[in-house]
Amino acid sequence: MESISVFDMLKIGVGPSSSHTLGPWRAAGRWIEELKNKGYFNTIVSVSVDLYGSLSLTGKGHATDVAVMLGLCGFDPVTFPIEKIDETIDSITSENILKLNNELEIPFLQKENIKFNRKFLDFHPNGITFQAQLKDGKQIATTYYSIGGGFVVKEERKRAKKKIEKFSQFPFPTEKGTDLLVYCNAQDKSISEIVLENEKSLRPETEVYKKLKGIWAVMLDSMYVGCHTEGKLPGGLNVQRRAFEMNRNLLGDASYTNAEEWIESIRNTKVKFRQILKWVSCFALAVNEVNASLGRVVTAPTNGSAGVIPAVLMYYMVIENHDANFEDISKFLMVSGEIGSLFKKGATISAAMGGCQAEIGVSSAMAAGALTELMGGTSEQVLMASEIAMEHHLGLTCDPIGGLVQIPCIERNAMGAIKAINACEIALDSDPKNAKVPFDKVIETMWETAQDMNTKYKETSEGGLAVNVNMSDC
Repeated sequence: MESISVFDMLKIGVGPSSSHTLGPWRAAGRWIEELKNKGYFNTIVSVSVDLYGSLSLTGKGHATDVAVMLGLCGFDPVTFPIEKIDETIDSITSENILKLNNELEIPFLQKENIKFNRKFLDFHPNGITFQAQLKDGKQIATTYYSIGGGFVVKEERKRAKKKIEKFSQFPFPTEKGTDLLVYCNAQDKSISEIVLENEKSLRPETEVYKKLKGIWAVMLDSMYVGCHTEGKLPGGLNVQRRAFEMNRNLLGDASYTNAEEWIESIRNTKVKFRQILKWVSCFALAVNEVNASLGRVVTAPTNGSAGVIPAVLMYYMVIENHDANFEDISKFLMVSGEIGSLFKKGATISAAMGGCQAEIGVSSAMAAGALTELMGGTSEQVLMASEIAMEHHLGLTCDPIGGLVQIPCIERNAMGAIKAINACEIALDSDPKNAKVPFDKVIETMWETAQDMNTKYKETSEGGLAVNVNMSDC
């Protein structure tokens, strides 16, 4: 069984796409590390990059070329200052020089050294090949695949996976939801408690909570920044940011100076049903407006769906439970990460493989299950809520206009968050024994749906809204 950590499912990175931005960025860094380990790095005279399939078709709108260059420069997507992205890329393109791993200067022409190929490679739609020319005339080429959520693999993944898992195995390994329920019942533990035991097998408990705090800090910051930034999003669609006005209209004259005071201001407002819908939408829109502008967000499980989980968690904190604390936050993140890992193992979290059901659908299922545990649901109800959320995202296509993670992506996060809350409430009022669609069956169905889905609806911008709406009319 594949051991996937919560911190594999919830990663800190830079927008707008985990598969098209974070993945290629990480692949570039991994390639450099391999060249160094093999002793080739200091003999490199030039490099070239070939993007294939979905990475090529929507790579421009997803800033894949930008991510590749930053990765080749050796920068870390978790810590690199996002305000320096434009400055760094402008320097490379104006001087036609790239400082490989921030230490070896090589000639680099962006339009010549990064090639967009419409061809799809067999292993996965998101293929990327790095090639280095050495002083002795030798060429070293390596192909990676960005398989969604920032995960990067080579084609020999299955063999490597077996080797890794021989040495690293969770005490409670899961492949399906039924495995998880067996552990919960046998150990008399909640899902979050089972997940914590698994995480403790990888790192000390104090480190687990430290990393969870880091995840939440970025989620909260992305919501706060998104709610306090005006203007239009970059990319040419001229999409107006909406979270700023929504936040201002909902809070009125409330005064605050930081995110914590902002949360308290929201808690102090008189919230009716309509305002709840607006707040949840506001939180989700805020995150994905930050994501669309190459801001820092948490991949959950992807960048395109980064707004769902923080929006639902914030809903719990400011609407459902004003006494919510970091323990609640930790439980929510651990449960959501576990549910996401089950979808990754049984289906996919890559829109290039499964359409938007693999992104918004999975994130909604993750949030629904996590909220259900915090609301007092049983482990069976947690999985039931996740199943309900995914059931009503089955078949959702990925057809971004202009290849940008904006339309319909941003609004879909608001819809996914609302569905997650709805799914939670239905599950809490239901007896899982009467459920007609098991959790594992919906994952299986999602994967079958993904395989049946036409390629043009899988993050290629060759179908749906992407072809029926003209960018010039936006």
